[in-house]
Amino acid sequence: MMDKKNIRVELDGMVALVTLDRPPVNALNRATRYELIEVFDEISQRDDIRCAILTASGKTFCAGADLKDRPNPDDPGDFLAHNRAIRETGNAIRECDKPVIVAVNGAALGAGMGLIAASDIIYASEEARFGMPEINVGLAGGAAMLHAMFPRSTARRMFFTGVRLTAAEMKERGIIEEVTSAENLIPTAMAVAQEIASKAPLAIKYAKQTSNMIEEMPQRDAYRMEQNFTMALSKSEDAKEARMAFLEKRDPVFKGK
Repeated sequence: MMDKKNIRVELDGMVALVTLDRPPVNALNRATRYELIEVFDEISQRDDIRCAILTASGKTFCAGADLKDRPNPDDPGDFLAHNRAIRETGNAIRECDKPVIVAVNGAALGAGMGLIAASDIIYASEEARFGMPEINVGLAGGAAMLHAMFPRSTARRMFFTGVRLTAAEMKERGIIEEVTSAENLIPTAMAVAQEIASKAPLAIKYAKQTSNMIEEMPQRDAYRMEQNFTMALSKSEDAKEARMAFLEKRDPVFKGK
């Protein structure tokens, strides 16, 4: 996998560490969004990657959209193309076949919250701050992201005021898994990523798809769908290997088949 201009990618076994690297505050312009889409689409289809971690360089995770790269409303189609890039950035993460853990190392604002909302598991350092400050620049975007993460009152207070929450406040609300020191953030996320990477690849792929789909389905239909996935997985080589490894008291060797 090739690094991009504003993104670094490193492999640790079967875990991809994806680092936003656009100083000074990792603001997202259109070019960086396209890079993120390309990276996560590639991760989705690479057999040698089974989990990903998204983090950022410096002291800021992502300060939001780059206000110097706003679309031109007088250029027909430019605003729609800009909005499509925004949507697909989150979709590339959310729809990635591999679980995406986000390790928030500093302020995550606006578009930065969008990256977090699209991810699967969230860790944060003590320095992290979370907010949707669009209202402070005369805009109103991000309600759907906040609604997906927060209770109604908290989501609306953040949307209407631009207030920022600390990592500790996010932990208290059950939004993130753990608050760590800055130096322990990546090791903590990596330990979970490596555990995920050790599981049967097909099962993880189905687990990711299931987790996304059940959010929009009635419980009865969602469980029926899960049963269908389980039935299909039970016929896979990996499922047979997992059962044999358990009986033989050894580590399984999965082939993704």
